[in-house]
Amino acid sequence: MKCPRIDVDLHKICHNTRTIAERLKGRGIRMTAVTKAVRGHPAIARAMLYGGAQGLAEARLSNVKRLRKAGIVCPITLIRTPMLSQVDDVVQICEASYNTEITVIAALAAAALRHNMVHGIILMVEMGDLREGIMPRDLGDIGQQVVDMPGVALKGIGANFACLSGIAPTAAKMQALSVLADDTEGQCGPFLQTISGGNSANLSWVFDARVTGRINDLRLGEAILLGVDPITGDQIGGMYRDAFTLVAEVIETDAKSVRPLVGSADHILARIRLVPDASETTRIILAIGNQDTDVAGLSMPPGNTHIGATSDHLVVGTKDPALGVGSEMRFQMNYSALMRAMAAPDIQTNLRNDRPAPNARDVQSPSRHLALV
Repeated sequence: MKCPRIDVDLHKICHNTRTIAERLKGRGIRMTAVTKAVRGHPAIARAMLYGGAQGLAEARLSNVKRLRKAGIVCPITLIRTPMLSQVDDVVQICEASYNTEITVIAALAAAALRHNMVHGIILMVEMGDLREGIMPRDLGDIGQQVVDMPGVALKGIGANFACLSGIAPTAAKMQALSVLADDTEGQCGPFLQTISGGNSANLSWVFDARVTGRINDLRLGEAILLGVDPITGDQIGGMYRDAFTLVAEVIETDAKSVRPLVGSADHILARIRLVPDASETTRIILAIGNQDTDVAGLSMPPGNTHIGATSDHLVVGTKDPALGVGSEMRFQMNYSALMRAMAAPDIQTNLRNDRPAPNARDVQSPSRHLALV
């Protein structure tokens, strides 16, 4: 099998989705599955839908187009503020989008009218992460402008946590968001269908909360894909951490028990002397590097240590005598490493277990199995 590659276990993704969906259902919260880390891969999206996601969320239109081209017809929401240059595409392929700028909303409204459509608007509120968001004091006024604008409909509000500033969601912040939902309805009139409390970082809160208030939606990607809590890095009970495995090939196994020694007065490239290294660890090189993934986000297999990486090479120390040229080494990835590896043009995706788990359902297609698209 070719390397480098990512082995993807669709059953494990479906299982992780179902595990969270069932726990959230008991709290009155639905799940919107975020596919941006996997570049909108249709088969992975279908596994999420089989597992109980009520819809999909994406940050890039190219990924949305990939999903639509594959025949996925479920609701897809654009979670990054739309670019003015893309408003016509946004209203045609996304049911709704998260927004913060009234100029952009006006452009979306005009585009929707051109296409005889009504586009859903969810207003993102600044709750402390200091990335995108409308200040709470301005939310009602902007909401009223949206309500008065033909071509768009105010569908809800949302917040974001633990992305830019690492601010974790709290019960107090969730209560404040619920109050903002009530206040916005009171000022603007329409019932807000979606109160999106945040992302995977919200799971600790929702699982422990006595009350969840108006929060009825979470946008989940990392927790589904990697089975971990983004705040603590701990495995979520009953979920898989190894749905994705990065596989790289060994291209050199010479036992380089030496290290360079350069005289301080010498030009760094002029005189390199090799001296013995007392370490018993063998240095091997794999055909993968910083251009392919976030090397710092790879978990080394037992018995191996990370020595260094360049754009195209990963140098690993190993005590495994079985590793030779052509051997494969398997790595688990954090979210950053996964996201970059899935976008790398030289890494192929190998899908495993393409049939749905028992009792799974495809909410957007009557197909009996997960298409390998």
